[in-house]
Amino acid sequence: MGISGTGALVAALVAACAVAGWLAVALVRARRLHRKALGDRRWLLERERESAARTAVDTERARIAQELHDIVSHNVSVMVVQAGAAREVLATLPDEASTALRAVEGAGRDAMTELRHLLGLLAPSQSGEDGEDPDGSTGAAALSPQPSLSRLSPLIDRIAFAGLPVEVRISGEPRPLPAGIDLTAYRIVQEALTNALKHGGGEQAEVTVRYADHYLRVEVLNSGPSVLSGHRPAPGEPAVDGRGGAGRGLLGLRERVAVYGGDLDARRRLGGGYRVRARIPLDRP
Repeated sequence: MGISGTGALVAALVAACAVAGWLAVALVRARRLHRKALGDRRWLLERERESAARTAVDTERARIAQELHDIVSHNVSVMVVQAGAAREVLATLPDEASTALRAVEGAGRDAMTELRHLLGLLAPSQSGEDGEDPDGSTGAAALSPQPSLSRLSPLIDRIAFAGLPVEVRISGEPRPLPAGIDLTAYRIVQEALTNALKHGGGEQAEVTVRYADHYLRVEVLNSGPSVLSGHRPAPGEPAVDGRGGAGRGLLGLRERVAVYGGDLDARRRLGGGYRVRARIPLDRP
């Protein structure tokens, strides 16, 4: 091989080394970029998981707050009304006072049972027991199911005993409902009747539950002074008007109903009193 051939071979080897070096540098750079891309993706996924977790926590907190409001507001309102009635007649009608105080006790027991049920769902005991009844014994009350339309009668009786007669109308063929819708419908009736009882001014209330083919309608009406007479809400009375404004309880109910694709309307009636009406689809996927 001549000198020229040797020079060409050296030049080729140098070129090959240069190409190999360039490829090695390119490979290192590509790996670095790939690792950076993976790191960025992991960071984004972590941020998304944290955001989803915060949203889930906020949603659960709102749900728990609404459940606590519904349980405490209703039972405490009944207890306040009955305790006031007992105080008024304690000296003159002791039997009536005793009956009112038993109603206070019953409302307190109901509140404790529902609160225990809620807390049991949030943090079941390690022993698997749901807890004790209000009287200190473990029994059926601690294991009672969530409220539903099938358990309206005790609620109606409690409200009527507290001084607000309630007429109930059921139309259509009653049938089992999804648990969430059943509980929501019960809470609508409970909140509307509790507001009517708390803020007074009415002589009676009407509850209508209509089972249609594709939806459930719940309506609660209570009598009261006509808006045409210039009546203004008393201090502390929820601001329910034609624009659908409401207190915390009704706003929470509106959110509950919206979860199932329904709508809730709460407003003052021209003829007097209030109307709370909800329509919840039953065939929503």
